[in-house]
Amino acid sequence: MAEREGFGVLLERLAECRQLDLGALARSADVGESELNSLLRGGGPSPALLRQLAPALGLHTSDLFVIADVDVPVDLAPADPTAGSLVPQLVRNAVALSPQQRKVLGEFVTSLPQEARELPVPTPPAFKHYPHGPGSVLMRLAHNRNLRWTAIAKTFLAATSRYWAAATYGGVGRGTTPVTAELLADFCAVLDVPSEDLEAVTGLALPEAPSHAKPTVAGVAELIWDMRRLTYSQLQEARNLSVSMQRPCAT
Repeated sequence: MAEREGFGVLLERLAECRQLDLGALARSADVGESELNSLLRGGGPSPALLRQLAPALGLHTSDLFVIADVDVPVDLAPADPTAGSLVPQLVRNAVALSPQQRKVLGEFVTSLPQEARELPVPTPPAFKHYPHGPGSVLMRLAHNRNLRWTAIAKTFLAATSRYWAAATYGGVGRGTTPVTAELLADFCAVLDVPSEDLEAVTGLALPEAPSHAKPTVAGVAELIWDMRRLTYSQLQEARNLSVSMQRPCAT
């Protein structure tokens, strides 16, 4: 099992990606330098501190919780655990749309209101308690997009044209399947996280030119992120819209 790197190490790498020193990051996040120094010395971040740091780093707040290996708060978790099963079909449909149609679909998704949570945030089953490692971070970031193993496999196929079995992605999380440079590029195409950030938090490097990979389709990663706040019925509405836009106009 890989030795766990403290959050302070990862924070320092993320700040370096943004050319921020400790003082600049502290000022941007409106926190004391002493709090950040504590992290660099191996201290653990509080939820309140993570909420302050995320905007300063330009990261989704819940993603920073994942990177810090802190439980994502209920108010930041995906809204409906049942809705993730619809994401792969929506991604397939979105990829088939024109850029303008994809923009319309994205605007529709973001226009839908945040509904009250009806189901509790599920407790991860034992087989998703991943050991520390780069694959664990990547898979937990994918789960933070309301994607389970099967939905991950189908979504990655739609977004990248590369298919691995659901259990193989499980192996990525458990550390039994190595994270290749090409696979890291696939995660970049899906997660809406800057590639340099994924390199920083995993310690892995992206390939200069991923082999046999479909070019990233603009707007798809952002759409996947936005869908995590919707309910199953709302995603059905979005799916229906995406289907209707694919139909040829009657002459």
